[in-house]
Amino acid sequence: MESTSLAGRTFVVTGVSRRRGIGYAVASRLAELGASLFLHHYAPHDAAQPWGADRIDDVVASLRGRLQEGATLGHASIDLARHDGSEQLIGEARSVLGHLDGLVCNHARSGGDGRLDEISWEDLDAHWQVNARSTILATQQFADQHDGREGGRVIWMTSGQVAGPMTGEIAYAASKAALAGLTASVADHLVDRGILLNTVNPGPVNTGYLDDDTADRPLGTLRDVLAHCPSGRFGEPDDPARLIAWLLSDEGRWMVGQVLSTEGGFRRW
Repeated sequence: MESTSLAGRTFVVTGVSRRRGIGYAVASRLAELGASLFLHHYAPHDAAQPWGADRIDDVVASLRGRLQEGATLGHASIDLARHDGSEQLIGEARSVLGHLDGLVCNHARSGGDGRLDEISWEDLDAHWQVNARSTILATQQFADQHDGREGGRVIWMTSGQVAGPMTGEIAYAASKAALAGLTASVADHLVDRGILLNTVNPGPVNTGYLDDDTADRPLGTLRDVLAHCPSGRFGEPDDPARLIAWLLSDEGRWMVGQVLSTEGGFRRW
């Protein structure tokens, strides 16, 4: 893509709370391509995880430094578990950027999960609220403000349940499977309004949860996952970010309603 191929376009990227996250990598790519950005973050979630939270001021300052001439950046802390979180997200983004060209729903809930015989209705509801419900409603709000101009884009994020079992993450996998399953139906609704929806499974990308000292799973599990990566490494946040930036650009204009896995050849068996 050309260095300023997204100049003049406006994007909302959710889940931009940490510099090691996929959301940060996506926002970095978009900023470097000339886009204006509205960043969503919710540091209290990360602060409760083994990998911890970054200072939001540092995250925002770093991305602001990547903006191209004429581009702007806004941000807000929003709890997307709230019933009105998605409406607040799009409303605040519009107040900063005006018309919105794209939405990247990168946010996700971690923790409070387990195997089928371990989870509760509270676990299921918590993951549904953040991962699925807020994504669907944010897409609805985004579509309502879109005026039909070319370049409308939405990216959803699913997970590895599209390719194999995630036995120990039933609540998370269920909420992400809902998005993968809905992709074709919602994409069909949006395409007549000039909006292209695709869903991305980023694969085993190390955002901190695959480091020995901040892992959210046993070290033996980390070794097993790594052994199934033919490249000998976990994914890095910029790996899926490259695909997402392409889908958001004019070069991705013929890709509609797809669930795409970018896993570096990850072997599940």
